[in-house]
This record gives sequence, structure tokens and C-alpha cells, in this order.
Amino acid sequence: MKTIKGPGLFLAQFMGDTAPFDSMPAITAWARDCGYLGVQVPSGAASLIDLDLAATSAGYCDDLAGQTNGLAITELSAHLQGQLVAVHPAYDAAFDGFAPEAVRGNPAARQAWAVDQIRKTIDASANLGLDRMAAFSGALAWPYLYPWPQRPAGLVEAAFDELAARWRPLLDHADAKGVDICFEIHPGEDLHDGVTFEMFLDRVDQHSRARMLYDPSHYLLQQLDYIENLDIYADRIGMVHVKDAEFNPTGRQGVYGGFQPWAQRAGRFRSLGDGQVDFGAIFSKLAVMGFDGWAVVEWECALKHPEDGAREGAAFVRNHIIRVTDRAFDDFADGGADMTANRRMLGLDR
Repeated sequence: MKTIKGPGLFLAQFMGDTAPFDSMPAITAWARDCGYLGVQVPSGAASLIDLDLAATSAGYCDDLAGQTNGLAITELSAHLQGQLVAVHPAYDAAFDGFAPEAVRGNPAARQAWAVDQIRKTIDASANLGLDRMAAFSGALAWPYLYPWPQRPAGLVEAAFDELAARWRPLLDHADAKGVDICFEIHPGEDLHDGVTFEMFLDRVDQHSRARMLYDPSHYLLQQLDYIENLDIYADRIGMVHVKDAEFNPTGRQGVYGGFQPWAQRAGRFRSLGDGQVDFGAIFSKLAVMGFDGWAVVEWECALKHPEDGAREGAAFVRNHIIRVTDRAFDDFADGGADMTANRRMLGLDR
């Protein structure tokens, strides 16, 4: 068993153009005051990190670590760049906004840029002394999620073959650098549940650097058993986002949400403690399975102000982290034993 590290905070939903959210020293001072011990940093956030320098200069990484007001950099996140490693043409216009203007409207150039960003995030992670990073997988098959009209035979298999082919060189590079790529299992990505993750693993030869970012909110909204998921994938879970959600289906809508905005959906994200996720059970499982990473708060709430959610989230995680015991509760009653005594107790030697 291990005591989980935390609380950490994913900065993606908080960074901005105004203080204290516009620089690494300012945003980490704010996060520290909220009660956090670490921050997860989006690698594409130019106001927080110069990815080109971080990928090539250990000295720059040392300087960056000195700007965090004593907070650890828990991991780097390349979610948005990972999304662009594989984009179905139906989403070209929507996802162009994730890329620099120079490659917009040019899917091949955009993909090449994204692959380079992932490689640099791997290198930067290694230079920062981190052994894991986060990413989305991207999606080629997602538009065909529901099987109507019927999918042609081999369509999904071809999509996963291509997805694996694009990620395999990056996983090999990550292996050379001692870094795991933790794919967030997330609707909108081809890797959106356990089955699709396994389909991917089969195609990358069970690559040891392909791991999961576990976020129970995405499982609850799919009505997937997020507790059993921990048992099944204990050896593959490398990162954890602590995010709450609720699912309240009605006679009018269910999992798909009827194209409604988040506040009007049957399933919606909530601030920690305001939803339905059983975090007591999750943190117990993580402690028993020896999870050695950080519990990182990701604020996404349809109702509550982010700064309130952040402050409450730090206390919530701190109160749920289990400091694992170094002794059994009944040690006081241990009478001691040896093999001779054991055999005598079993009636084998009289």
C-alpha cells in the first residue's frame, strides 16, 4: 500500500491573461494559498512554460521548478496536442483552434506539429525529472460510435490500426526517455473506455509506456463501473484526475444529453463533493493497489465558480487521501509463533 501524493491542481481551466493566472510564479502562489502541493501544467501554455526550451535545456527546467513557490510540477499535460495526432475530417474546423495559425486548414501540417509537440513534452518531462505525462489519444473512429447506419466491416479496425501506427513511434521515444504516456480515457477520443484502450494496447504490442489517466467523472457519465475499472486496470493506471459528476436521467434525456448545454444535461460535471462519485471507495482502492502518483483536481463544473471549486477541491482531496498504516490494528494481540507451535495448534504434533 502507498499514501497517494496530493492535492495537486490541473492548471488548464485556470490560466488566463490576468493576474494571478498569467504566469507560473503568480498562479502557483495562488494555488499554494488554496492548499495545493503540486500543479499539473499544460505543455502548450506559453504563459507558464516555454516547451521548446524545456525540451532542450535542463537548466531552463531547473529555473522553471524554482518559480513554483515550493509546489511540485506533478506532470505535464499534452491533451490538446494529443487530440491533434488523429482528427477525423468531420472535426477539422472545430479542432483547428487548438493549433497555431500557421498550420490551420492543413491537416497534414497540423498533425506533424502535434506529433512534434508530443515529442517535446516527453523530452521536457524527462528534463523535469518526471516519469509520466498526460495526453488525449485523438480520434478517427469516434464519428461512427453508434452503429447506425451499419459500419462497414473493418472500418473500426482500420481506424485503430492507424491510431496505433501514429502513436507507436511516440511511445518508443517515451520509453527511451523513461516517460509513460497516460491517455485520458475520455468521450470524444477513440480511447474512451476499457475496451477501446485494450484495442489500442493490442495494436502497440501491450507497450509498457501506454498507460491510463483515470477520471471517474467520464466513467460515471457513460454509466461504466468506475470502481471495478480500478481493479481491472490497476497495473495500467498512471495518473488520476479527481473530478466529480452526476447523472440524473429523465423521461426526456439520458446519456446523450439532447444537445443541451452542460447545466441542462442529465449528466454533468460538478465540483468535488457536489456530485455522485464515490471518492471514499476510489481513494481506498488507490491506496490498496499502491498507486504511486498524484491526486490532481480537475475543476469542471456547470454551476460553481472555478476559484470556489479549486479551494474546496484542495480540502476535499486532502481529507480523502489515506495515510496508509504501517501496522495491523490487531498487532497488540500477536502472541508470536513458530512452525513447531503452528503444528501443535493444528493438532499435528501432540
